Amino acid sequence: MIVAPPVCWPVWAALGQRIAKAMDIILHIGAHRCATTTFQQYMRLNGDGLYRRGIGFWGPRRTRNGLFSGLIPRPHLATGRNLQKRAAGRVQLGCARSAASGVGTLVVSDENMLGSVRENLRLGALYCDVGERIVRFAHAFGGRISDVVLNIRSLELFWASSLGYGLTRGMGMPMRQSLDRLAHGSRSWRDVVTDVACAVPEARVRVLPFETFAGQPDVQLAVMTGQDTPKTHARDWVNATPKLPKLRELAGDLPAGDGRWQPFDSTQIALARETYSDDLMWLAAGADGLATLISDPNKKPVETNPPLTDLTRGRHHDHEERRLAGTG
Repeated sequence: MIVAPPVCWPVWAALGQRIAKAMDIILHIGAHRCATTTFQQYMRLNGDGLYRRGIGFWGPRRTRNGLFSGLIPRPHLATGRNLQKRAAGRVQLGCARSAASGVGTLVVSDENMLGSVRENLRLGALYCDVGERIVRFAHAFGGRISDVVLNIRSLELFWASSLGYGLTRGMGMPMRQSLDRLAHGSRSWRDVVTDVACAVPEARVRVLPFETFAGQPDVQLAVMTGQDTPKTHARDWVNATPKLPKLRELAGDLPAGDGRWQPFDSTQIALARETYSDDLMWLAAGADGLATLISDPNKKPVETNPPLTDLTRGRHHDHEERRLAGTG
């Protein structure tokens, strides 16, 4: 159950209403290992050009430098200060300054709003407390969020990338039981989307698959904002999971080869892919009205009369089918 934290609304209500009239606020919440750092670098390096288009950007360099401190409760010394209220005040003042400077659309991108890779791996599940977390961020922005954008990725690759990230952070090799728990996990992207949508019912929730938008931060931003976006730095790629040679320097018990580390076996991969396919089908069918699955805007849809891809079928094909039919 999602419980909304107490917030002193009267102080910020009037300011929030003015912000809502002047500026759209888009929360880009990740997920981790879905090219979010690449997107953030693209936004940062194109900051001046985006500002001329009326697009502002808050990334981790700002959000993790004290701006969001106190929004998510953590153990701290009892000082009598309401840390959540102070954090909401910082966020609201920042929004007011952005709106006053002429920003029409503010993109706030930080995958840690969802949670953390370390917590996912510790619990063996996807972002278990995301609902409560997003409620707190929504309140910090005065309930004025227009859109929430979530990136998702095929689960066997998401978990493999997360485990590779964990190796680089000293988390060690996963055990067979841990891999089974991840592959058989009952919590999928559908649950994450549902929790996010319930946390911000006033906002549109849009889901962008990694398989479509990875390596295209300009296209992703265009989908978010509905504006033309700069192409500079649009094909830079950062923070990719290290390949096997690098990971072997950190953990010796890894397979040979130079490619990507895939810790799951074929059965586990099949289970994870089936779960992801079910999630995509649910999203494509309308996600119970909770979210919208976004496809590549540059890809032409199939028209009423689809193209003919096989114009050579004839006696050779018929002969082959009859021959194969009799082999069993």
